[in-house]
Amino acid sequence: MIHAEISIYPLGTDSTSISIYIARAIEVISDFKDVKYKLTPMGTVLESDKIEKIFEASKTMTDAVHRMGVKRVEVILKIDSRSDKNQTIDSKVDVVNKYLKSESP
Repeated sequence: MIHAEISIYPLGTDSTSISIYIARAIEVISDFKDVKYKLTPMGTVLESDKIEKIFEASKTMTDAVHRMGVKRVEVILKIDSRSDKNQTIDSKVDVVNKYLKSESP
């Protein structure tokens, strides 16, 4: 399973707020059948079994922001590709929460 975190920063806009741009970027990937996503305060986590789908979603999100008139977009993409274990976004968080509830790892 491939997990990625994408953070998109529109540069040169008239406002310090970027939420409208992020909303549009999320809208354009919401119909991707092979990519699950989870919005977080500092980025969006993507999940797919194919890295090509992660790249396609990232490009689609970036293009959506450009189509809104933004001439420069900074994108930070972190990828976790793990082949020995099939974990989901939620299962990775569940494991950490399990340790938080126990006294020792």
